Amino acid sequence: MVDTRLERAEQFARDYGGRAYAAFGEMVSQQKPDLVNVCTPSGDHVSTALALLRAGVPNVIVEKPMALRLRDADLMIEAAEKAEARLFVVKQNRYNLPIVKLKEALDQGRFGRLVLGAIRVRWCRRQDYYDQAPWRGTWAMDGGVFSNQASHHVDMLVHMMGEVEEVSALTTTRLVSIEAEDTGIAMLRFRNGALGVIEATTAARPVDLEGSISILGQNGTVEVGGFAMNEMKVWRFADPLPEDEGVLERYRTNPPDVYGFGHHEFLNQAVRAIQTGAPAPIDGREGRKSLEVITAIYEASESGGPVAFPFTPRRSRLGVGGGRASRIITVTLPRVTDDTKGERPETENEEP
Repeated sequence: MVDTRLERAEQFARDYGGRAYAAFGEMVSQQKPDLVNVCTPSGDHVSTALALLRAGVPNVIVEKPMALRLRDADLMIEAAEKAEARLFVVKQNRYNLPIVKLKEALDQGRFGRLVLGAIRVRWCRRQDYYDQAPWRGTWAMDGGVFSNQASHHVDMLVHMMGEVEEVSALTTTRLVSIEAEDTGIAMLRFRNGALGVIEATTAARPVDLEGSISILGQNGTVEVGGFAMNEMKVWRFADPLPEDEGVLERYRTNPPDVYGFGHHEFLNQAVRAIQTGAPAPIDGREGRKSLEVITAIYEASESGGPVAFPFTPRRSRLGVGGGRASRIITVTLPRVTDDTKGERPETENEEP
């Protein structure tokens, strides 16, 4: 366990075993780990992952979002491929039982022509949540509801509906004091002609309401709701199968609850891939897809117009702070050795 606050790492080690470190470079040089899970603030994912990959760690897991800038995601993908290492990106909600069943129906073609995909994230995050850590809600290290809380939901929409062609968006900050947005809406056009709608907010009051996805097609409609896309709400098809009668009951909710279930399945898949030599089930290229859509949402919100794919981010402030959104940050990473002990890399700002 590595934490810049050593006392937290020591407590974790006491609770679960292992050794505590205050710097990951020291841990890597002493332990030679086969796998490292990066759970740092989002803005630090790229520097940490790159340093681990360049230090020879063969398997790196990165939490969502994998990075805050497309350029950083590309650097991570390139570094993993160059090192012949596996880069896993955590998308645990893909393993929710109702989601697995929904994807199965899509792959079987039961929906026919897709019409509309919609996600709703109506969660409650008050000021005390953002005040727990200075990086939360900042452009440089976190972003707002789209890049943080709704990241998994955006991934799910792309996972179900396919490649995106165009995005339009509006964002606002209503109930908390942060740099980024607490509320936003986005409209998507997919390459297959279907449309998408994203409604995301952390300004639901007084409590969390839902995290849902609905898929509507020519021959059927499915809605998965609950707190985090973990409860089957609607399962209707024009040409029903005998098994459809028990779907709502069987897939009504994740066992035993939404917290931990998907992560366990994701980690099981990662371990199997390592043991068998198979590719990562959700790798960097797959993780980049939702980041591209999130970046397009911020780009569209800042520009006031639709963003067509492919695009080059110019106005999105995600990952670059509250100043000029177009500035480029070049990261120079040291080799992780006994001497570097995992310090954060130096950065050099360059204006294009």
